[in-house]
Formats: sequence, structure tokens, C-alpha cells
Amino acid sequence: MIAQTPPMGWNSWDCYGVAVTEKAVRANAEYMASFLKPFGWEYVVVDIQWSRANALDHSYEAFADLTMDEYGRLTPALNRFPSAKDGAGFRPLADYVHSLGLKFGIHIMRGLPRLAAHRHLPIADSAYFCHGAADPHSICTWNPDMYGLRCDTPDAKAYYDSIFRLYASWGVDFVKCDDIAREYPHCRREIELISEACAGCGREMVLSLSPGPAPLEEAEHLKTWANMWRITDDFWDDWRLLKAMFERAEKWCIHAAPGHWPDADMLPVGALRQCENPAEWTRFTQAEQRTMMTLWCMMRSPLMIGAEMTKNDDFTLSLLTNASVLSILKDSWCAHPLRTLPEESIWIAPRRDGNGTYIALFNLGERKRTVSISVAEAGLPALRGQELWSGKALRKTDLLRASLPPHDAAVYLLK
Repeated sequence: MIAQTPPMGWNSWDCYGVAVTEKAVRANAEYMASFLKPFGWEYVVVDIQWSRANALDHSYEAFADLTMDEYGRLTPALNRFPSAKDGAGFRPLADYVHSLGLKFGIHIMRGLPRLAAHRHLPIADSAYFCHGAADPHSICTWNPDMYGLRCDTPDAKAYYDSIFRLYASWGVDFVKCDDIAREYPHCRREIELISEACAGCGREMVLSLSPGPAPLEEAEHLKTWANMWRITDDFWDDWRLLKAMFERAEKWCIHAAPGHWPDADMLPVGALRQCENPAEWTRFTQAEQRTMMTLWCMMRSPLMIGAEMTKNDDFTLSLLTNASVLSILKDSWCAHPLRTLPEESIWIAPRRDGNGTYIALFNLGERKRTVSISVAEAGLPALRGQELWSGKALRKTDLLRASLPPHDAAVYLLK
């Protein structure tokens, strides 16, 4: 089974929007291979509208003239991804990412391009046509490039099978499908068709569904048909969004398990929004970034870096390479909050091997605050351990306590 642990990687959206280029993807892949790969980071994902030639920033162009093949399947824009020439698609770029010991991913929208339906293009390796698969009444509200599919038809199955066979031939390892995770109930069958096409394409691929919030009542369906799904709309560097994530994490954490992971979205750290302003940096404080990383790891969310990684400063690199904190993601289970109040939260997660327990303390308030919990309240004996961000040892105690600046966190491994 794939995605036995939460996927870890980089996605181009936060730093480049729709305008990422092959040059930028290669540079970030090289950085990941050099500095992050030993810590478990492995996926390099090209986000939305890679088939649009005139992309400039984070904005969409309605009814953009997207590049596609004769079967209505989107292909990379050659001015942005020159190695895709002569019909090679993303294969050369994927091969390069694989040569670095990493994995390659792409973003797709559900459905098929409107232009493919309007041109009555045939569906590859089938007797069907794109206009027969398309549902003109199923249109994304924020990006009208595509029609959703009439999922009760063989045409729809043939189209999804055709695009995933193409992605397999390109060497794709990860597919982020957009405009679908929160679109229940009318996208239920479309999720199933996409999942079946992904599983049957002959290559293992992680299937990620966006955007959120996915409906909590559909958790079992999502766990059956996807490897990860968004529990929130786009997450950016805003404390209000981060504080609100504690409630989402509490509701979804019980559904995190090998093969399927609730996704709290990308990590807006480091250099962001580079097309609009190359000097732009995350608006999160260092304390808030520690809180974000701690919560994501405790709830076992996938981790997708949003930064232009070649600009990482020492702090950002240290945040992404703390092996002790990252180990929570893979070594813990059954994480849940022990207490969440307006100004503080405390989470606990035992290790899978029985050798210790992780406890995270969060100051959600606007002033310095001492957050504490007795080992009795945590259901543990008196223990000793280590705070994982600082590396500071903790002597044997009956009371776990941390004096934290606003919006900061501490996380301990207790044994």
C-alpha cells in the first residue's frame, strides 16, 4: 500500500502560483535532494495550470487557451517546460527528479478541458469522444477551464483512464486533483472514477484531493478512495487560519492512518508569492511556524513545503530538518488533544513502538503564558525526556510545564 506514512514534499503554489517554470522546479528539486531528502522529504509537485503559456502569478485567466494533445489531454506549456517538446510531456522532468532520488507530482482539475469538448476530440484508445464525457453543468466556480464529467457514462471512465495512462507514461508519482474534495455529494462518483483510474494505470501514485474543507461525514468514503484530502480551504500565513486549524485537527485526527491522511494543506514558510514580489517572505513569526509544524506533525498531516526553497534562511532550514520533530509524523499514532481552550491546547500521541509518548503544549493566546499538565492528567507515570525543538533535557517530573511566548509551542518526547 502506498502512503504508509504522511507524504512529505514541495508544491509550487505558494511561491509561484500558476506560473512555475521547469527551471524553478529543477532548482527546488536539487535543493531538496541536497538538504532535505535525508529527513524524509521526497515529492516535487507542479501545481495548477502547467498547460497555460501566459501564466504570470497567482491569478487565473478565465477560458485560458490551454495546451493539449489530440485526445483532449492537457500537456505542459513548452515556453515554461521546454523539455516537454516533441510530445515528451513531463517525462524528461520526471526523469530528472527521479535521478535525484526524489518523486514527481502534478496538479490536475477534475474533468476535461472545455475546449476538448467543444472541438469534439476523441478519447485515446477508445470509441468515445470528449463531448460525450463532458457535463457542461458541472463547472468549477473559481477556475472555469474544465467541465466535470457525466460519471454514469463509459465516456467518462474512458477519459479518466486515458489521462492516468498518460501520467504513468510520464513517470508521475503523485496527483493532486482539485475542485473535488469539498464538492460532495455530486462529485462522489467522480472521486471513485479518478481513484479507479489512478489505481489501474500501472504505476503507483499518491492521490490527493483538494480543496477543503472536505465534509467530515464523508470520512469513510475519502479513506476508501484517496490517500490524502484537504480539511481546509487554501491555508496561508495568517495566525487566524492557524488557530482555527486546532478545531479541524481535533475533528479529523482520528482518521489519520496508513494509506489515508487528512491534509491540513501546505506549509507557508520561507519565500512566498515570488511572482508578485521576489522579496516576499512568510508573515508567520518563528513562534507561529513552530506551532504549525508541531500541530501538523502531531495530527500526522502530510507536509508540503510552499517556499522557494533555494532562498531558505537558517531558521527555515532548521524548521524543516528537525529529525526529532519530524519523527512524530511517522512514529506516533492515536494523536488527540487532551485539552483545548481559547488560549492554550495540549496534544498527546504515543509512539508506535511503545517507547515513549509525545506531548505538545501550545500557547494560542496573545501574551506570554505558562502551559502545563500533570502526568496524572495525561495518564502517565512520572517521566523524564526531552523538548524536541530546543533539545533541552527534562528531568524526572510529575508536572510538564513550559513558559511560552504568544503563538509558540513546545513538544516533548517523554519516556
